[in-house]
Amino acid sequence: MPKLKHSEIATIEEAFDIGQGAGFVLDFSDKTFSIFFEDEFKIDIDDNRYKEIGNSKGKRFRSFIGQENSMLVARVLRCLWDYRAAIIERQGKIDSPTLMDSYFQIIHKLEGQSEIAKTDALDKFENNQTLDELITAIQRDIQVNKPQAALDRLHTYCMKKFAHLLSLRGYECTNEDPLDSRVGKYIKFLETEFDIHQMSLRIMKGSISVFESFNNVRNNNTFAHDNEILGLHEARFIFDSVSNVLRFIRSFEAGRFGG
Repeated sequence: MPKLKHSEIATIEEAFDIGQGAGFVLDFSDKTFSIFFEDEFKIDIDDNRYKEIGNSKGKRFRSFIGQENSMLVARVLRCLWDYRAAIIERQGKIDSPTLMDSYFQIIHKLEGQSEIAKTDALDKFENNQTLDELITAIQRDIQVNKPQAALDRLHTYCMKKFAHLLSLRGYECTNEDPLDSRVGKYIKFLETEFDIHQMSLRIMKGSISVFESFNNVRNNNTFAHDNEILGLHEARFIFDSVSNVLRFIRSFEAGRFGG
């Protein structure tokens, strides 16, 4: 749950006050406010738990900020600022640099104190509806701080990601290629194609055994089957560790194949 000062809440409310009056959020009606949260974040902002301090849009949003995790709140604030900027542009007005600076300081604070995992390592590396839905499902689990539920889908994502990376090099994976085998084959290409430091290469080679263990975790400790699920902290540690490898790979691939 975000820990925001009264002055920070006041800054957010100032940003969303465009002359509509108390209780309003930008130019949203009750209907468009609900649609916005549903379309952008799959959140029911009309849920009774957001009405504990009142039914107005402003009070529901303030309740939302007080209840949800920091990363989700930061994501919503960023999206709402983009919406606000479009309104300001249509009105032909110039935004306040001071307000913008204060507003984004709040966002940076929220992102820095997030208690949940980050999903920025997941990229849509090809136009594929299944991939889009897979990433969305992972993000949804992480937003509600359930990395245990996300691990099964993260494994599937990794299978697709490394199959994609290998296909760019002319190697087509089959169903018989387990995740650790795909990672090992990819690292062999990585070693010959890039000027990679020996320590980085050693860490990458060490990750092969990590992905081999990930196979076991996926089969025996996730919702893939009727399993005993990992605890929150272990699941978060595994999710973050796998994501770190994906981030490293993405940085190398971006300049060559676009990730």
